[in-house]
Amino acid sequence: MTDFPLLAPPMADLAHEELYPIREVARITGINPVTLRAWERRYGLVQPTRTESGHRLYSLADIDEVRSILGWIERGVAVSKVGKILARAQLSRTAPGEPRLDQNEWQQWQEQVKRCVRDFDEARLEQVYGQVFSSYPVAVAFQDVLMPVWQELLIDQERFGQASEWLFLDTFLRARTLQRLQLARNHGQDSQVLLAALPGQCRELELLVAGLLLSSPQVWVQVLGLGQSLEELSLVCDKVGPDAMVVFSNKPPSVSLPRQISKLGQSLDCPLLLCGELSEMAQDSFVGTDIACLGNDGRLMQRRLEQYLVGHLDS
Repeated sequence: MTDFPLLAPPMADLAHEELYPIREVARITGINPVTLRAWERRYGLVQPTRTESGHRLYSLADIDEVRSILGWIERGVAVSKVGKILARAQLSRTAPGEPRLDQNEWQQWQEQVKRCVRDFDEARLEQVYGQVFSSYPVAVAFQDVLMPVWQELLIDQERFGQASEWLFLDTFLRARTLQRLQLARNHGQDSQVLLAALPGQCRELELLVAGLLLSSPQVWVQVLGLGQSLEELSLVCDKVGPDAMVVFSNKPPSVSLPRQISKLGQSLDCPLLLCGELSEMAQDSFVGTDIACLGNDGRLMQRRLEQYLVGHLDS
């Protein structure tokens, strides 16, 4: 059992929501019922509601959680570790004072995005994209609406045409994210930060979105190209002179990673920070070091970066 069990919502909250029996969830997700029951009993994952006779009923949120678990397993995370990651993300997304979408609302936006993608309708997708960003902050738009659809299409490409749908959405979002990164730069920003990915640890869109979520009116984030050599980061930092270097990864840390990151930090003339899911999973390895972990939630890691830079520049 995980230390952070994810509780199923009470029946009252599900009264008007469509619920699915375990056999239907198995058909939708490709995960057999035995595995679903094991995830629930052993690790506290995917806690469905129960009928009076004890039959499991799953909500759409439960099905999304199954897909999220699959995504982490695909990245190499042990199922025993997934619960802590999901719980930590859930806690960060319900921080007091932060705007967030309710479940039905973000599902409705996701369905609109999916319809546009299925039809390869770029004009309509542009409209939906604009409506999402006119209604919600950047972090909410990406983390609660757009990236979950992108991730779902990336993981599930069994149906004919799904690979093309993912490529269509990926191309669309990369172009718009690059545009937003360019617009986020202004000459009045106090700090400049470089952002690079660990080689082979993410896709380009994930890196670009991380750069955008870290950016603020006070901080300009310059995103280095995917495939940037870690050995040459010291050269880049010497030329640019940033206030900090941030390394991004969305995959679990290898055994040798803490040593590799520590060695990188020693080669730089500026502070080294980590962001992405890597920083969530490896933060215990860097306790007591000069390497800071920013997390993976845009609503928190931007604030943490600003606080770190203020403290570092004032010291």
